[in-house]
Amino acid sequence: MDKNLTIKDKIFAFLEHKGIKKVDFFEKTGIQSSNFKGKNKSSQLGGDMIVKVLTTYPDLSADWLLTGRGEMIKRSERDGELATATNDPTEGIPLIPASAMAGALSGEISVMEYECERYVVPAFSGADFLIRVKGDSMMPTYVSGDIVACQRISMNGIFFQWNRPYVIDTAQGVVIKRLKPGSDKRHILIVSDNTNYDPFELPISQIYHVALVIGLIRLE
Repeated sequence: MDKNLTIKDKIFAFLEHKGIKKVDFFEKTGIQSSNFKGKNKSSQLGGDMIVKVLTTYPDLSADWLLTGRGEMIKRSERDGELATATNDPTEGIPLIPASAMAGALSGEISVMEYECERYVVPAFSGADFLIRVKGDSMMPTYVSGDIVACQRISMNGIFFQWNRPYVIDTAQGVVIKRLKPGSDKRHILIVSDNTNYDPFELPISQIYHVALVIGLIRLE
């Protein structure tokens, strides 16, 4: 397929491939058809609309849509290892709700873990917990709805692996970002994979807890 196609062109190519009528697409996603007509046809599609498309059609590859890499349709796999749900509180990795993320990072959720969904993922045996991705700031690497496996890291004498994705608990809340060196040893640079979000510096003293992202589960 032509690599010069715009995101809007690719969306229509996907609809044609799947036999989905455009009118059904606009109704299901809530996107106005005017975004694809006239002068708007050549304009960029907003990040919120892209998220709507990808969450409405989970088999559409975000990497292909945004960068042209890979195949249009995602392969039916989850990093080569199946994730299976379990009701046994002694097995698997807990999927932490958004309201408890700070507790998961600090390790203060031992009681709450038993109330969480749990998944057995052989590839992520070292993970302490799972969380669900929200928003589009880490697209195309992580799409809203993805589940990432996280391993808690102690803040005592921490050594950051630069350019790796981390879940960090800050005064502004819990976020998933890549970390890079800051302007001095007291700061780090917070970077999103989505280039629509500008990098920003954060004092290390404002990071309360941190976990390394060690894997991705993309449920089909």
